[in-house]
Amino acid sequence: MTQTLSIKITDPNDEKAAAIIDELSKNLYLRFGSDGKNSFTDWEYNNSKYVFVVAELNNEIVGCGAIRPVSETVGEVKRMYSKFPRKKIGETILNYLENHAVTIGYSELILETRVKNEQATQFYIKKEYKIIPNYGKYIDKPEAICFGKSLK
Repeated sequence: MTQTLSIKITDPNDEKAAAIIDELSKNLYLRFGSDGKNSFTDWEYNNSKYVFVVAELNNEIVGCGAIRPVSETVGEVKRMYSKFPRKKIGETILNYLENHAVTIGYSELILETRVKNEQATQFYIKKEYKIIPNYGKYIDKPEAICFGKSLK
């Protein structure tokens, strides 16, 4: 039986989306002592520059990711999560977000993760993100590492 992974734009407050976000938050808290929820509180639902997606495999939500604006041309990747590591779920989500970002006017994406989140750090490097100076609320936070990628 062939399994098809689909990516869908949805409302992060949708019941299934909220469940995968909650799973991500619990995972982050167990691994790093912080759930990351404070970095995802200013969502604008009627703004097309804000995009939240879920990955669905055989009617099960198996991942999520989001983009929100930092400026007119720079988007920030948020809430990236794959329920099953090394199954190309995260890669599929990020590819979708990058492609969609171009269609809504972004020319660059930036993001933050924890320095000790080596799995995420290696993932973003593999996806051609470059380390950039910490930005916004991550300035002067040595536990944070920031990345950026030109979409041009």
